Amino acid sequence: MLASKRILLIIGGGIAAYKSLDLIRRLRERGAAVTPVLTRAAEEFVTPLSVSALAGEKVYRDLFDLTDEAEMGHIQLSRSADLVVVAPATADLMGKMSSGLANDMASTLLMATDTPVLCAPAMNVRMWDHPATQRNLAQLQADGVRFVGPNEGDMACGEYGPGRMSEPLEIVAAVEAHLCGGPLQGKRILVTSGPTHEPIDPVRYIANRSSGAQGTAVARALAALGAEVVFVTGPADVAPPQGVQVVSVETAQQMSDAVDAALPVDAGVFAAAVADWRVASASDRKLKKTRDGLPALEFAENPDILKRVSHLETGRPALVVGFAAETDSVIEHATAKRARKGCDWIVANDVSPATGIMGGSENAVTLISDAGAEEWPLMSKDAVAEQLARKIADALTA
Repeated sequence: MLASKRILLIIGGGIAAYKSLDLIRRLRERGAAVTPVLTRAAEEFVTPLSVSALAGEKVYRDLFDLTDEAEMGHIQLSRSADLVVVAPATADLMGKMSSGLANDMASTLLMATDTPVLCAPAMNVRMWDHPATQRNLAQLQADGVRFVGPNEGDMACGEYGPGRMSEPLEIVAAVEAHLCGGPLQGKRILVTSGPTHEPIDPVRYIANRSSGAQGTAVARALAALGAEVVFVTGPADVAPPQGVQVVSVETAQQMSDAVDAALPVDAGVFAAAVADWRVASASDRKLKKTRDGLPALEFAENPDILKRVSHLETGRPALVVGFAAETDSVIEHATAKRARKGCDWIVANDVSPATGIMGGSENAVTLISDAGAEEWPLMSKDAVAEQLARKIADALTA
């Protein structure tokens, strides 16, 4: 797929640099030639010998190498590739790129290049959330730099949150999407994610424990394969992915309206944990305790978004994927839900407290379709998303 393509890979200094070794292997498997560049800090995490052995090419490290620079080698390097990939893109590298600094081989290459640049950020969550990093991100995006990730999850420093570098296959998918169009190029896909909040009064609401992590990962994986993604999200704990159209909602009715506005689409992935019920008449004032006891709450049924879209007579997506979060009899309940809703696939998982899946970084799912129940092993939610995105691509392009 990447045959005859040349990738200039700049490896920044961070623990995520170890993933660059697998990234090189994955790119070369697909026919790409990889020219590696190591920063001084990167050499603290991976060795030039290991990088060179995997790439099958010389590693570039020193801006003032007399042999390489005799013919202005850094200029030639910066312009001979089809794509420059920075992985990991550390906070330091992003700051240099944004500010136009060029004081080492990597930053000078990035300043001298007229080739498109793809960055895979990796850093501590507080560094990622820092206003300076977010300013640099906005400036680089305005300059035309593309990004894949970062993902959310556990970090080597012991913290949890956004800042993990995307997995090598996710970066490869982003490279393919840029250089080859990606298998989902030209496809428009709707993804719903997160919980909904159904108000009781101005300060209380009905909700669930969904973090939105799996839906966010699915949207990111689909975008990496070239899809135009409309991402309708409730009040999730995780930040929405970059490079997609984000529509933020709060209630089930608002999500239903946003889904209608997004149609038509080629596929719909309904990963949101939509509340089944709402308070029929939410109070406009905070409910108080009274001598008469607890207030009586009358409930009404929320719109069934998955069922309605699955049964559209006009404009139904070619593929409708639902999710089933169950605590017991997972396969039986999910299979019944698929039949009841009328969707094509159901992604089922066990979210009972003992699994740690609800709100965690890993997932173990079963894909239920006409072909039966396909069990997937426990893996990261990003890996689940990447595998599901590939299956969606296969189904839409068959």
